[in-house]
Amino acid sequence: MKPNYVGLVGDVGGTNARFAVVDAQGHIRNPRIFPARDYATITDVIGEYLETTCGRKRPPRAVIAVAGPVVDGEIEFTNLDWQISEGDLIADFGFEAVKLLNDFAAQALACPTLHPEELKPIGPKLKGGSDCPMVVLGAGTGFGVAGLARADRGDVSVATEGGHAAFAPTDEVEVEVWRRLHARYGRVSVERLLSGPGLFDLYRALGDIEGTPAPLADQREVTEAGNRGDPLAERTLDRFCGILGSVAGDLALTFGARGGVFISGGIAPRLGDRLDRGGFRARFEDKGRLADYVRQIPTSLVLHPYPAIVGAARELEQMERL
Repeated sequence: MKPNYVGLVGDVGGTNARFAVVDAQGHIRNPRIFPARDYATITDVIGEYLETTCGRKRPPRAVIAVAGPVVDGEIEFTNLDWQISEGDLIADFGFEAVKLLNDFAAQALACPTLHPEELKPIGPKLKGGSDCPMVVLGAGTGFGVAGLARADRGDVSVATEGGHAAFAPTDEVEVEVWRRLHARYGRVSVERLLSGPGLFDLYRALGDIEGTPAPLADQREVTEAGNRGDPLAERTLDRFCGILGSVAGDLALTFGARGGVFISGGIAPRLGDRLDRGGFRARFEDKGRLADYVRQIPTSLVLHPYPAIVGAARELEQMERL
């Protein structure tokens, strides 16, 4: 006999679609990952997951975190040729209620609930203010940012498109990188560097600036080669970590995130100890007159494999209380 599942939760990004179910005790069950580009629509993925997991007894509610802005209950994915609305999902699957929310907004909801073993401090071990805002950011297919406002009545996530804010170079090398990317793309956003494609563009730009051959084929090869000690790839990863630290510090100032800054996404966990030993924290704290302010803010790498699923489950719990 199948358990009584109270909700479907999901996390749909540009590369993978992750789904799980939540039981009556609030436990997340049966997580599965689907390659997004193997499916024509998001409903195809959801249908397959529900059929193989739940059979005919479908959960009554769904909360799905999605990669892109949710406008009036509808999402047109940034890095996928998919679109869906809450109304479509209710009609297609008979849910009583559906909530779509930005994937990083879901991760922001998860951050205060993560256990210490699910986080790795970057830099000094600090304790954030329990009632202070938090921010989560991360590089993967794109670059996501969300804030979390803390209040007695509960936490409220703030979805943003902060990855599309302008990139701000901090030295002559980064000015030269900016010039090359501007010539190629026009406006240079944070995401143009802090993403999988951005990491590869950064590698090629640094090779061009240095007059060094850059033979690697894509961002995965750059990451692997850098971790093995390839000189240009290693300099690229170090530069990537520094830029990530600078952007994280800017976002900490923007959100007043004295509760903590959390780094997630698909790329950061592949950098090994480079974030901790490299220039991330130095660039994070390099904020001029506000250096003392950001120096007190903890920075952590999220180790949990499904933070947006955790956040979606938390949103589902809040829906149940309404």
